[in-house]
Amino acid sequence: MKKKILLFLFITLQITLFHHVFALAKTPENYFKGEFYSSVKNNFLIATEKMNDNRFEKTVIAMLENDEDGAWGLVINKPMGSIPLAMLIDPSLSNTPEEREKLYGINILIFWGGPVEVKKIFVLHSSEYQSESTKNYGGISISQDYNILFDIAEDRGPEKSLVILGYSGWGSGQLEGEMERDHWILSDLDSDIIFEKESMKKWPKAYENSFIRL
Repeated sequence: MKKKILLFLFITLQITLFHHVFALAKTPENYFKGEFYSSVKNNFLIATEKMNDNRFEKTVIAMLENDEDGAWGLVINKPMGSIPLAMLIDPSLSNTPEEREKLYGINILIFWGGPVEVKKIFVLHSSEYQSESTKNYGGISISQDYNILFDIAEDRGPEKSLVILGYSGWGSGQLEGEMERDHWILSDLDSDIIFEKESMKKWPKAYENSFIRL
């Protein structure tokens, strides 16, 4: 048990440092506002070599919403490390000590989804799984409840999934302005790339399939 506690503290420190490093990156106070267009949603947003924000270097983002008020999506290729599943679940939600112990024995890879609400949990997953909180986005889905974490622990969860902390968001016209400066390009949303086991391969694969918006 002592070793488990030390492991939890070490991983928690790593995640805290990860958040701190990204928080140090400069956020533009007066961003260039571009002209709104609706072609970003349901695509990959891919950082180019001109990206000048080190938080998003060689980043691939699954874009889930985009309208005149702004846009948001989840980074899919920035793993933070593995932690026990129990660290993501309120212990009071576990029915028995045996259930809690099982959760401590299951490690899960956590991804950084972006600099907004970094403690908020998203499970991006294949669309055959459904729960009360599930929202479908084409061939992928998002769930945000504890049930999916318990189902993952019981091998009753989605066939493929990423557990993601935080998201990436832009205000009105902000993303469009960044794209007009060639900081981002688009690519078709591809579930094979999202759930690719080797995260380092996601950016080059998505970049290879990129296209110029019309």
